[in-house]
Amino acid sequence: MNKILATEVLTPNSKLFVVEAPQIARKAKPGQFIILRVDEKGERIPLTIADRNPEGGTITLIVQQIGKTTREMGTLEAGDYLADVVGPLGLPTHVQKYGTVLCIGGGFGMAAMFPIARAFKEAGNKLIAVIGARSENLLLWESRMQSIADEMYVTTDDGSKGTKGIVIDPLKNLIEQGRKLDLVVAIGPVVMMKAVSKLTEPAGIKTLVSLNPIMIDGTGMCGGCRVTVGGKTKFCCVDGPDFDAHQVDWDELLARLTVYQPEEKMSLEKYQCETCRSGQ
Repeated sequence: MNKILATEVLTPNSKLFVVEAPQIARKAKPGQFIILRVDEKGERIPLTIADRNPEGGTITLIVQQIGKTTREMGTLEAGDYLADVVGPLGLPTHVQKYGTVLCIGGGFGMAAMFPIARAFKEAGNKLIAVIGARSENLLLWESRMQSIADEMYVTTDDGSKGTKGIVIDPLKNLIEQGRKLDLVVAIGPVVMMKAVSKLTEPAGIKTLVSLNPIMIDGTGMCGGCRVTVGGKTKFCCVDGPDFDAHQVDWDELLARLTVYQPEEKMSLEKYQCETCRSGQ
């Protein structure tokens, strides 16, 4: 079991957890993730390692509370335990000095983006950060990104913070201005990452995305996280989660993400009913 040492509410629907996991904290690299179970009867869910403290033996996880398991995890506090945490899983992000790297994080994608952006900055790149959300109260880790970025753009759909518009607008403007971008890294909703890919491909800008398909075991055996990249089947948990954005079959990925929506809805409704009956 893994003890939760600290928690913090970040936005109305997201919560940060500092979890005791010494071996994972020592070995994890930017871009990798873990799979956890809240309790022994719970489902396995993947979560990006948003940060780590090798000396303190902890990892930081950020949970967006939208489904049954993530809402259940949202009820936990410091002193509680997770049934198990497995990792680090997946291939680390390939980090090197490219020149100018633009990291664009949409909504909850910032949880995965920060350690990657920091690694590119530490590798000597000029870092342009673009972050966005529906409104100001949903922006994640704005101050952390500001602390490492050479240049930063903030967008909100409703205009409550930064520029009113969608998160890809600053990228579109920079491309139209002829700014030299050596690499774009995009993490966020699939429709957002697809839109980024469609912007950068005609401009010939190398683009990486971190994919989030359905995942079960995290070892490549179940096949649940398969994606088509460059016409070939890849498994996100062992071949990714980072892939060349211009090679991803986005329409297939979008379709596969909806496969279990009826069951996910049923599970959430059952959990909410049980919670109401128990008076929690």
